Amino acid sequence: MNDPVIVVGIGEMGGVFTRGLLRLGHPVFPVTRHSDMDRIAAAVPDPRLVLVSVGEDDLHPTLKGLPDAWKNHLGLLQNELLPGDWKQHDIANPTVISVWFEKKKGQDYKVLIPSPTYGPQAPLLENALATLEIPTWEVATPEAIEFELVRKNVYILTTNIAGMVVGGDVEQLWDQHRDLARQVADEVMDIQAWLVGHHLERDKLIEGMVEAIEGDLRHQCTGRSAPKRLARALAYADEADLKVPKLREIQNSC
Repeated sequence: MNDPVIVVGIGEMGGVFTRGLLRLGHPVFPVTRHSDMDRIAAAVPDPRLVLVSVGEDDLHPTLKGLPDAWKNHLGLLQNELLPGDWKQHDIANPTVISVWFEKKKGQDYKVLIPSPTYGPQAPLLENALATLEIPTWEVATPEAIEFELVRKNVYILTTNIAGMVVGGDVEQLWDQHRDLARQVADEVMDIQAWLVGHHLERDKLIEGMVEAIEGDLRHQCTGRSAPKRLARALAYADEADLKVPKLREIQNSC
């Protein structure tokens, strides 16, 4: 029997990864909100991977409560994820995937572009998703996965926040409201640069955002998470003493 895998959070995204892992023959132990992680860790102390697939709001409480035995087996896939999120919990080398497919309730997954992976169990995630014909690719360095995580953040935050103003899909946003999209993206990159602690390759990030836009032109700009994303972005901007006037204007108008 293959090594077991723990999946923390069996929602839409966790369900996709679980399906792929089961197809590879790995027994999957689910952890829900009501599970006792310490009790499960006592039974499964050395899993192949502990994939945390909770939402952004639940990530830090989950990592804070993660059993020590699991910390060297961690896998992360959240939106708005950056290296500081795991380093503040003394987690040194997790497996990370920047997910570029969506999964909504009642619908199967939909791929925008291939998802980059990094870390000790990146091949496991690649193989699991390959059973579902979800494309991935592996990056070689911490700097490369940081760039990919920032790229995803720029895409999500820009389209979500600008979409609160104009609605519609990402093609309409980029073709008809490019000035707004660039203003939002520039301020999002200001925040991301502060979070990672160094300057960013901004032109390259915009190119990466446009690649994702072209991967699914009908992708809707905004949804239920957009106001929370804007609020989180502004909280970071306040902490960093960044002006971000366009983001503040959007908050005041919506």
